[in-house]
Amino acid sequence: MPAKKPRRTAERILEVTLELFNRHGEPNVSTTLISAELDISPGNLYYHYPAKDELINSLYDRYERALDELLRAADGVRNVEDAWLFFHMMFELIWQYRFLYRDLNDLVSTNRRLETHFQFVLKNKTRAVRELLDGLAQGGAIRIAANEAETISTAMVVVLTYWLSYEYVREPRKALEPETAGASMMRGALHVLGLLAPYLEDAQRVHLQTLAASYGKP
Repeated sequence: MPAKKPRRTAERILEVTLELFNRHGEPNVSTTLISAELDISPGNLYYHYPAKDELINSLYDRYERALDELLRAADGVRNVEDAWLFFHMMFELIWQYRFLYRDLNDLVSTNRRLETHFQFVLKNKTRAVRELLDGLAQGGAIRIAANEAETISTAMVVVLTYWLSYEYVREPRKALEPETAGASMMRGALHVLGLLAPYLEDAQRVHLQTLAASYGKP
């Protein structure tokens, strides 16, 4: 078997940077720490990414591409099980790039590109959730008026966007640890879907309760 080609340095830098940002929070990670973790010189790091913002922006670009692909699945949701899977996948992606959400307010206040792009993220998420609600209505899973759907879709996006912040404030020593990720993401998905409970048809509401129970109590 031929030997695997070594990973390109630029890609390896991004992977290690993402791990450090997720573990410590972006404001607490310097380029000096990144180069030390990689065991490369600061000059080598700066050759690939001349500024810390370029690391942040490159990681954000990866996140945005993955998000755009995932949001396209929203229009295929027709029942509560589809919605459960969709929101779990959303939270898994948020967890993968959790530094963006943990430090969101700081990042958008200091990084002009993220300030602009995250406004589009919110719009795209809201549009996708609205498509999801339309699909649930077409599938007979919910009954919801158009004006209510607008309000609920915004509320669902708020929970999606700030769930990790809530978890962090609730348990700052545990919320962002990998061993607690599954339970945290499950709670988030359940609370997002819980906003739909008053509009779900009876059988779909029961099925949501069954799904939640199968994953353990939140």
